[in-house]
Amino acid sequence: MPSYVYILSNQKSGALYIGVTTDLIKRIYEHKEGITKGFASRYNIKRLVYYEIFEDVRMAIEREKELKKWRREWKIALFEKSNPDWRDLYGEIVS
Repeated sequence: MPSYVYILSNQKSGALYIGVTTDLIKRIYEHKEGITKGFASRYNIKRLVYYEIFEDVRMAIEREKELKKWRREWKIALFEKSNPDWRDLYGEIVS
């Protein structure tokens, strides 16, 4: 079963949230609808700006832990390579 590490933002140069899931579409929908309470909902973080796919959930969890230790600038540089405008990628994954 594929697993995903994802990065959300509330606006360009705003707060970042990193998470892991086995159902990316459902999880991002939950963030967008405010279903899940916590840091992301408190700061209105709903824009999917980056994600990675893994075949093993353990590898995804390790990657999430690694990314959470990174400096903010490194995280931004990572996703700006493929998403320099901080587009919301949710529309691309649901179509």
